[in-house]
Amino acid sequence: MTNLILILGDQLTTDLSALKAADPNRDLVVMAEVHSEATYTNHHKKKLVLVFSAMRHFADQLSGEGWQVHYQRYHPDDSATTLEAVVARLVAKQNFERVITTECGEWRLHDQVRQWHERLGLPVDILPDHRFLSTKAEFANWAEGRKQLRMEFFYRELRRKTGLLMTPEGGPEGGKWNFDSDNRKKWSGTPPAPTPFRAEPDQLTQEVIGQVNRWFPDSFGTTDDFHFAVTTDGADAALSHFLDSALPWFGDFQDALSDKEDWLFHAVLSPYLNMGLLDPLTVCEAAVQRYYSGHAPLNAVEGFVRQIIGWREFVRGLYWLHMPGYADENRLGNDRPLPWFYWSGETDMRCMHKTIDATQRNGYAHHIQRLMVTGNFALLAGVLPREICDWYLAVYVDAYDWVELPNTLGMVMHADGGYLGSKPYAASGKYIHRMSDYCSQCRYNVNKATEDDACPFNALYWHFIDRHRDDFASNPRMGMMYRNWDKQKPERRQALIKRGEWLLANIDKL
Repeated sequence: MTNLILILGDQLTTDLSALKAADPNRDLVVMAEVHSEATYTNHHKKKLVLVFSAMRHFADQLSGEGWQVHYQRYHPDDSATTLEAVVARLVAKQNFERVITTECGEWRLHDQVRQWHERLGLPVDILPDHRFLSTKAEFANWAEGRKQLRMEFFYRELRRKTGLLMTPEGGPEGGKWNFDSDNRKKWSGTPPAPTPFRAEPDQLTQEVIGQVNRWFPDSFGTTDDFHFAVTTDGADAALSHFLDSALPWFGDFQDALSDKEDWLFHAVLSPYLNMGLLDPLTVCEAAVQRYYSGHAPLNAVEGFVRQIIGWREFVRGLYWLHMPGYADENRLGNDRPLPWFYWSGETDMRCMHKTIDATQRNGYAHHIQRLMVTGNFALLAGVLPREICDWYLAVYVDAYDWVELPNTLGMVMHADGGYLGSKPYAASGKYIHRMSDYCSQCRYNVNKATEDDACPFNALYWHFIDRHRDDFASNPRMGMMYRNWDKQKPERRQALIKRGEWLLANIDKL
């Protein structure tokens, strides 16, 4: 009998466990663009183009390789369609033995699929996703009994498991596991930032661009200048471009911010990794080979590898360990609505404007822009975690709930009480000034804190420190901040609190 093989839009690889368990001469592969998945958040238009185009290209690839493929394209008149409805219609027409799929990347959809067998009346086999280097069970075993989880220690386990950047004696290359302290240089224009990778839209992608513009006119962002890869070959080309033109300087400048450059030396490979167009171990091995061949320094390669087998694997494990309850965490009691300028970019804070503007245009901002600019401001302002989490999920082309939620709720907002990070990533305008040239273009003065033209980050930082004393004063990594706060004269503290209160009351006017 025939099986129905369901492939999702972030599972675009022939190495997928569901395909490995299928028979191309017998089984039917099903892929579908449905309204419920296209609209459950305000997806960036570029993400809609990327996912729809990549899905269509992958379906064509499978058909060319001899698979039987049922592909349903999105249609605005079929707005009630869900993935379950698509599968149910096919099941009603054909005598399938079972549905086979690879586990979903998001709890929302996973929770739906695991109940399908009751309504479809046939077995639904949910297979493990082997595109990650650690399984959910392996992470759970590692986490068991630990009061706090730290990425650094899990990262070391995966270094040992994969052998990446390990010496024959079993130690880390260079004698250290982590070279993050070497990767905090400000970029002043030298060396020149490389030209960003471009994959010119083919006819199929151009068709999708037109459809997204017609069907989703009110979605966030723009489809203009779409240049993401939509195939495995294109993603491989993006990897090669990064290795050749940016990896040697990635380490030094991975935390740098620029008023003039959107991309700097960042890889911008996360969209392809998260969709299945690139394999994480293959990507890491290619970068490591550049170190061994003398074409990239160790601090750059280690920093890059750490982002993939460190943070990426770590946040996925944490997500599945604690969902669905993790999404409701709000240990700091934040309740402020997300300021409207997160959607419009209309703010005089130069760093916020430039980051949100790049996000609108590109569907992308690098990790320091997300963490220390838009994320830092949301933390200092006390934004409701669910609202800032939904914003990050909506506006970035690489955003899927399993990766975005822990990074935002745990790392950015410290809403899990320090389970993911040992201290909040709160910072005044001095950090942004140290790592960027934004401040020289800003109407606010980064060297002031209480005046009308003072950088809002400065007073908001001290307001955050003061109002969360009970949460952080006993934290060893926060002690210096509270000693500095307590040393300031009473009238200075009063002026900072007053300025912070005004900023919070007038937040949409900044």
